[in-house]
Amino acid sequence: MKLIKVIILSIILTAQALAQDVNFESVDLKVTSLVEGTLLRPADQSAVPLVIIIQGSGPTDRDGNQPMVMNNSLKYLAQGLSEAGIASFRYDKRIMPMLRNRTLNEATLSFNDFVDDAKAVLKYFQNSGAFSEIHIAGHSQGSLVGMLAAQEGADGFISLAGAGQSIDEVIIDQLERQAPGLAENAQQAFTDMRTEGKAEQFSPGLASIFRKDIQPFMLSWMQYDPKVEIAKLSCPVLIVNGNKDLQVDVEEAQLLAQAKPDAQFAVVENMNHVLKFIEGSDMENAKSYNEPNKPLSPGFLDIVVDFVNQ
Repeated sequence: MKLIKVIILSIILTAQALAQDVNFESVDLKVTSLVEGTLLRPADQSAVPLVIIIQGSGPTDRDGNQPMVMNNSLKYLAQGLSEAGIASFRYDKRIMPMLRNRTLNEATLSFNDFVDDAKAVLKYFQNSGAFSEIHIAGHSQGSLVGMLAAQEGADGFISLAGAGQSIDEVIIDQLERQAPGLAENAQQAFTDMRTEGKAEQFSPGLASIFRKDIQPFMLSWMQYDPKVEIAKLSCPVLIVNGNKDLQVDVEEAQLLAQAKPDAQFAVVENMNHVLKFIEGSDMENAKSYNEPNKPLSPGFLDIVVDFVNQ
């Protein structure tokens, strides 16, 4: 495991990347009926690396935003890559057009739908032959989605704030810290889902996790252990987490790194879950989720650019 410890106050954006004056073009593409996104690439059309950016949980768009949350984290990641001469494609989660068209049916939604979308995007650009390499960067839930898609021949994989345990184990850990009185009940409900295919006895306080329509999705998500899936990758891997992440602890990234000993592993000081720099309290941290003009945490982009260019 190669550990990179980033000291924020001593690191600035890569000088080489800033020195480049790259003229990029932005093109909106529709890969499938439910996958629409934005391709940023050099205007001269020269063969450059491409990074496919996969968003996290919830109704998240290509920029990393949700209806009530706007931070532009993935938009800034794409733009930062462009300044370094690296192309990117970021896309809206399929939930977004479904919500607009009023066709979303939670009971029929599967985690594998997101994986299939990511695989379709990878295949689309593999078939194009337009890029020297194709890397996948998955943020949060998108980390697991991305590592499953990357098994289809990606040239590199980047986990950004990705969990190292299955989602049921992550939720139990969070409950034990934040609401210990619900942890045992949740554990039994997850056991029932695994053995019976559904859970019927759970606390009303856990309805957002175990309500009837969402259980099929949760069950499909629970089938995957990120440690097992990341170990299957034969391509180079980068694992990144911030030590101010309130949603995904650094320990989760460490689990991934232990499962993939040859991966590069970076802990970014004072970076939170939406890739922003946080100096103070949890209140400042939460506020940053709705600060669309707040830039990415210094030093973070350097790590990603260096990995793609190595």
